[in-house]
Amino acid sequence: MAEIQSLARGLKILNLLEHSRNGMGTTEVANQLSIDKSSASRLLHTLANYGFVEQDEQSARYRLGPQLVTLGQHLLNRITLRDHARPYLHELVDKTGECAHLAILAQRQALYIDQVESTAALRVESEIGTLSPLHCTALGKVMLAFGDCCMPDEMNTFTHRTVTDRSTLEAQLTQTGARGYAIDDEEYNYGVRCVAAPVYDHRGALVGAIGISGPAGRVTLERIDDFGSVVKDTAIVLSTRLGYDANLLRAADSE
Repeated sequence: MAEIQSLARGLKILNLLEHSRNGMGTTEVANQLSIDKSSASRLLHTLANYGFVEQDEQSARYRLGPQLVTLGQHLLNRITLRDHARPYLHELVDKTGECAHLAILAQRQALYIDQVESTAALRVESEIGTLSPLHCTALGKVMLAFGDCCMPDEMNTFTHRTVTDRSTLEAQLTQTGARGYAIDDEEYNYGVRCVAAPVYDHRGALVGAIGISGPAGRVTLERIDDFGSVVKDTAIVLSTRLGYDANLLRAADSE
């Protein structure tokens, strides 16, 4: 109960500072929250340690900190990416007949932030908000192959095809980088194959992955490269929509 009360007070402090043009001193915060000054000081120091508030060295007054800007930017990027990607998810479904997914990196996993379902009776779906491992999903391998994400410390086994050997996974990621898209060959779920490609923003930074998932009977190994080309081309168009220079990708492919 005490932790919940402290959290509530911390959030109230952020709201107070949001509406304070010149910041607030510890005494002011204490008076506004009807708590003693030592309690207000502890709350402010905790918020400062996490970057949610910062203290001016000269006036000793507190104002909102840079961590809130970072969180806000992450949220803005996520919303913008999802809005821009939606038409291309539909396009992937139309071209492949399979479910299309959009994911970003979160907590060193692939976080599904949007999907468009296939109209097929037998289809593969992933709940939005689901976190999936990086080492055995196509969307996750994109994060490893094209982003700055480190190799996972633990690689759990989900099927007999799951790669848990670091050197084998590194070889897979090298192939992924060379062809421009990642493959999940029944490595996370039996009977399911997936293909995904990277999405970049105007800075050339990896901001997510877009891909398709389908029953192995339709997404066959004989057709996997065809699916890969469609997904990769769609990801390039989406990246261009986000301001990315597609010529950089073509130059990298030709090297």
